Amino acid sequence: MMAGMGSISARWDRVVDRYNAQPKIVKILWVTLLLVIAYAMPLLRPPIITTNSIDFGTVMFRVIAFALVALGLNIVIGYAGLLDLGYVGFYAVGAYTTAVLTVEHGSWPFFLALPLAIVVTMISGVILGAPTLRVRGDYLAIVTLGFGEIIRISVNNIEWVGAAAGIKNIPHPTGIGAKPEPPFKQGGLFEIPRLEWNGLVPSFDTEHKSAFLAFGSRDAVPYYWLILTVLILVLIGDRLVKASRVGRAWEATREDEDAAELMGVPTFKYKLMAFALGASIGGLSGSFYASSQAGYINPQSFPLLLSMLFVAAVIVGGSGNRWGAIAGGALVAYLPERFRDFADYRLLVFGLALTVLAVWRPEGLLPPRQTRRAKAAEAEIDALEEGDLEETPNV
Repeated sequence: MMAGMGSISARWDRVVDRYNAQPKIVKILWVTLLLVIAYAMPLLRPPIITTNSIDFGTVMFRVIAFALVALGLNIVIGYAGLLDLGYVGFYAVGAYTTAVLTVEHGSWPFFLALPLAIVVTMISGVILGAPTLRVRGDYLAIVTLGFGEIIRISVNNIEWVGAAAGIKNIPHPTGIGAKPEPPFKQGGLFEIPRLEWNGLVPSFDTEHKSAFLAFGSRDAVPYYWLILTVLILVLIGDRLVKASRVGRAWEATREDEDAAELMGVPTFKYKLMAFALGASIGGLSGSFYASSQAGYINPQSFPLLLSMLFVAAVIVGGSGNRWGAIAGGALVAYLPERFRDFADYRLLVFGLALTVLAVWRPEGLLPPRQTRRAKAAEAEIDALEEGDLEETPNV
């Protein structure tokens, strides 16, 4: 089983190497094809992966939302090496900031409230990180765990943010084209039919169409398109930051903070930067969650379990690898919905899958290349010490 899981990352490496070896025009064509497939996925509804007991568009929105959260948490855990168990607190701050500005104590449009929600969440990350990032390891994990619970308990008892009743009627993002007129007219620029499958034979479903750039309570597909676009933009930013001086400082801090400090790296500054940037992405995802189909949030929407699932997404995918974090977030969000037909047993199956992965593949499905190289070098050294391999004689 371990060899089978190890081949996943090896195959991924071969795919990446082949892609990098292609001419620029071929790369553009491949990226364009993948983007078209990604945007069309909730309309294509492939019979192997589609969910029948719950709307597939809603599941896909949740998958991308989790992938976005995992990408933000990967900055904290994977890049900077900081164990954050209270990430759901930032998710809640972003959601409640949006709800307060758009309906509870204001009437801001969503796209005007979104930047402020990101800024407020980033500030909360700085406020939490400034006094706590001087501790490490388990102590930092305990402090962040407390932060997540403090946020949930606070919003549960403060009437100004709705207390236990929560906040309802949160407005949806402003669309383009005709406005939705429930229950029949979805609005938007135009409507796109979905595919319906009879076995492996597809046909157009003209009764259930998705409106292009019209956000309402009937259809989750426009929300999926919007948050997928945001994920792509965040992914581009993540790649630029990781390749910069900041990314190298995070890597040095993660590998050996004391050595990085001795080499002149201001580790506290860069750890605080990672905390703030990760928090802002969590708040971004929380803001989209608040304004999604339901338009309702309450303190029970942000349990501690959700924070554990966020961490699990990063660990499952491969801490330190952006693609691994996205894959882990997608799996953690998708698998429970895929096994919904098993009712009470779906979480058991999901838990068993995570346990097997943790035992047989502790570095995740797609760990960073340097992690795999270090592990291979360590295995070779152990083999040399045991005499299983012969040293190459000097010529």
